[in-house]
Amino acid sequence: MSFSNPLIPAPPRVASGFILIAVLLDMIGFGIALTVLPSLIGAMAGPSAVGLINGAFVGIWALTQFVAAPVLGSLSDRFGRRPLILASMAGLGLDYVMMALAPNLAWLLIGRVISALTSSSFSICYAYVTDTTSEIERAAAFGRIGAMFGLGFIIGPAVGGLLGAVSLRAPFWVAAGFSLANAVFGFLVLPESLPKDRRSPFRWRNANPLGSLRLLRSHPELTGLSITHLLTQFAGASIATVYVLQMMRRFGWSLQSVGLSMAFMGGVISVIQGTLQGRITERLGERRTMQFGLLAGALAVTGFALAPVGWAIPVVILVYGFWGLQGPALYALLSQRVSETEQGQLQGALGSLTSLADGIGPFVFGAIFAATAAGPAPGAAFLTAAAALVLALALSLRVSSVTKAE
Repeated sequence: MSFSNPLIPAPPRVASGFILIAVLLDMIGFGIALTVLPSLIGAMAGPSAVGLINGAFVGIWALTQFVAAPVLGSLSDRFGRRPLILASMAGLGLDYVMMALAPNLAWLLIGRVISALTSSSFSICYAYVTDTTSEIERAAAFGRIGAMFGLGFIIGPAVGGLLGAVSLRAPFWVAAGFSLANAVFGFLVLPESLPKDRRSPFRWRNANPLGSLRLLRSHPELTGLSITHLLTQFAGASIATVYVLQMMRRFGWSLQSVGLSMAFMGGVISVIQGTLQGRITERLGERRTMQFGLLAGALAVTGFALAPVGWAIPVVILVYGFWGLQGPALYALLSQRVSETEQGQLQGALGSLTSLADGIGPFVFGAIFAATAAGPAPGAAFLTAAAALVLALALSLRVSSVTKAE
């Protein structure tokens, strides 16, 4: 048995299921951290500093991924998907152990950096799915990955909220156990998806963050869709940065209430992407599905900003769930425009863009929240996110019109 080959090669259905579980467990850990981390930071640094420090932690996490994602994507094009996925999952499990034991903010930050390095495997999971599906099946397959994102958002915040009420460290032990167990399972059964004849040499000029973006500049449509992706991810950072703080400060919600609301959010996303993504994409096509998702996202974050009472938030979350249609449709469009040997590089470049947006967004939204939460515009951070989504929608419409003209 070698690290490159499984002991018990799984059939394609089991292998695809493992990838979905890998994404699910990554999102469970992310949801746990998203829910518990602000309270853990507050316990270490005090409530007055939690907004800025939490924003900085989220931003540093994303900027680390900005560097790591294209490197891992290019390495997976050279050595295959399996070794990188398994190493990332094992590293993530060990990182949760470190976060459970972190005695101060410095160690907690080190844990978040390691978490960012290992969570960069998202891009490799997308590349694995691209390797094993046809172009016709791809949007629906990406939708299933999106459903795992949503399901992770059910379990992660719920675990974080419920166990975090008992101990702020306990949720990280649970996440560590899940990740390490799945790494062992994958070592035993996960087959490689990228044949050796479809691999490409590793080149640092493609693996560094700026070099990896060269692929996205190779065609005007790729460039336009990539900027749309960047704006969308920037807007999405508002949820990771200020949703917990906004609900607790604006409506006086407890940690358990916030965790349950995020679990509901994950459930809505999971149901919509898992059951409707393929049908809606088949009916509307990838472009219109992407644009419909962007419109839903703009309406939803505006609702988070302006909701007058707490009971309105679940209604807004129902609209928010349709934002999730945008990502799989966009990924499908982009994957159709590069060769089979460039899929890892593409996913790494997109992961790098995601991390750049997630790195800048938390600093921006954290600063806006800190400056306006107690003033006359407590929803200013979410309104900024809505403006970014409107801009992304306008750009996607322009890219569509130019493509039709060509």
